[in-house]
Amino acid sequence: MRVLLTNDDGIEADGLMALHKSVQHCFGHEVEIMVVAPDRGRSECGHSVTTSRALKIEQVRPGWLAVDGTPVDCVRAAFGTLQQEVDLVLSGVNAGANLGVDLLVSGTFAAAREAAMHGIPAMAISHYRHPDIPKTWDHVPRWVADTMREFREQAEKRKAGGGTERNTILWNVNLPAILPDAMTPPTVRCGVDTEPMIRQPLRDGKFLRFASDFHARPREPNLDVDRCFSGSMTISEFTQPFRI
Repeated sequence: MRVLLTNDDGIEADGLMALHKSVQHCFGHEVEIMVVAPDRGRSECGHSVTTSRALKIEQVRPGWLAVDGTPVDCVRAAFGTLQQEVDLVLSGVNAGANLGVDLLVSGTFAAAREAAMHGIPAMAISHYRHPDIPKTWDHVPRWVADTMREFREQAEKRKAGGGTERNTILWNVNLPAILPDAMTPPTVRCGVDTEPMIRQPLRDGKFLRFASDFHARPREPNLDVDRCFSGSMTISEFTQPFRI
């Protein structure tokens, strides 16, 4: 099985290394891993693509390629020129939650959505962070192991079942901000909260800045924001990559 990894925090991000270790931890030598990620941070770029110039691709280490473009550029490059056959796409692990309406601007989720639009099973993984909790990464392979195995099993069942439908598996996973040495958090499947973020514009002359309290954001009970903020690992599944 061939697995493509990408992200929006850049190819040297700790979260991408945690994702690579997670795949190795789950599947060992059963999978072939290829990493194609932006050469630097591209957070909050959404589903943007680069069409006005040529993209530069550099190998930073064997199997790790950096693209001076967006996460969606990276997925398109991997599919179109670098490796035609990909069985799974994993995007992340993002340093910060991608919940609710955040999915509209998340480069992490956009990369997974682009893969799903090509008919490839894809999963975006993000990690909610809170100032009171250490921002470590070593626990990630242990926390995501069962979810990653289940995702692969569903992808293999879909492939074995055949069919011509373009809709495929697209998951958005968020890890909670709890102590990293805690037991693996409970996993819940839930819908996406579409409650708008409340942002108060602050004006200083001709400049305008939008401020918000991410940790106190409005939320609907039992949807992804509420469940992740309450300590659960959330999985939101999509049957249509254009919808949240």
